[in-house]
Amino acid sequence: MEAFYKIHEYLLTHTEATVRRELMDEIDWNDRLIGIKGTRGVGKTTFLIQYAQERFRGDRSCLYVNMNNLYFQGKSLTAFAEEFIRRGGKVLLIDQVFKIPNWSHQLRECYDRFPQLKMVFTGTSVMRLKEENPELNGIAKPYNLRGFSFREYLNLKTGNNFRSYTLEEILTNHEQIARTILPKVSPNAFFQNYLHHGFYPFFLEKRNFSENLLKTMNAMMEVDILIVQQIELKYLAKIKKLLYLLAVNGPQAPNVSKLAEAIQTSRATVMNYIKYLADARLINMVYNPGDSFPKKPAKIMMHNTNLVYGIYPVKVDDQDVLETFLANALWKDHTVNKGGKGLSFLVDEKLQMRVCTEGIRVKNNPDVYYIMHRRELGRENQIPLWLFGFLY
Repeated sequence: MEAFYKIHEYLLTHTEATVRRELMDEIDWNDRLIGIKGTRGVGKTTFLIQYAQERFRGDRSCLYVNMNNLYFQGKSLTAFAEEFIRRGGKVLLIDQVFKIPNWSHQLRECYDRFPQLKMVFTGTSVMRLKEENPELNGIAKPYNLRGFSFREYLNLKTGNNFRSYTLEEILTNHEQIARTILPKVSPNAFFQNYLHHGFYPFFLEKRNFSENLLKTMNAMMEVDILIVQQIELKYLAKIKKLLYLLAVNGPQAPNVSKLAEAIQTSRATVMNYIKYLADARLINMVYNPGDSFPKKPAKIMMHNTNLVYGIYPVKVDDQDVLETFLANALWKDHTVNKGGKGLSFLVDEKLQMRVCTEGIRVKNNPDVYYIMHRRELGRENQIPLWLFGFLY
């Protein structure tokens, strides 16, 4: 047990959380079982350490443990928690919980046996806490940690502390909001770098970002999808090829028959693989209004703009990148459907939006919001694209 305390202290001393994530204030930390899901690479481990730094520095009643540790192949989480409590433990931070056998059963056992213990666990975005783990339904409070928003990236790069805004605030008050930001920074000077490499916090590391991104994407498929969905290793190549084909084809409705032929599997399996890739936050499925899985999506997009550049950098379409940015920014709190003719998206089943690249002349329709690239200040229903990066 003492070895785990040493690891905990080392991480608290040597982990520098450069940006305080807004999710830290959204979580009700009084809950006894909190699950933090998120795609690989968005900073879940750092988030746990940051929580311990803020509330439990020098306090041994809180302990961080990573289920990657081989120790947990020989000792159950329940037995570990019992010993931790005996030593005065109150809060257990459990990283990568899905790496241990029967993880949901072990969490439930701890929850039932130790009412004095609070547990915060992290897991991959592929995990479906409610649908596939009835043991945790009603007791685990799930939250999602996303990659950096453009606002968080801008704050990090400029030393500012800009706040986030709701979609309603941006739509109705974007000119005034922009006027409070523009005297301090020129957002467009940072925007392209964010699109290329700003979503995943590991751009801060001194390693090559593109190589790091490729390793992360492969780990999402090789570890997260295969382990959580219990898929045999021999099918991995099919999933990787499917992701590549979806990326190369660009945002469009998938031709399921052609994809099935290309990766030599059934149409039903292709749709299941597409769902797994969406759960892993590698792609987004955009549906026509009223439709949902298992129906075929109206178009498939990469989950975020960094992936667009990472998977197939030789063929990057500006319009696709900008629409990917907007969809990703909106997805946190809003429904995003395919828009009608000449539109990019229908948001929350009522807001019509069209993303416009630089230089595009628009024939103004008062019922449409025109989302303008490279425009620093908007007017009326023409809104700068960068401002949607302030939604979280």
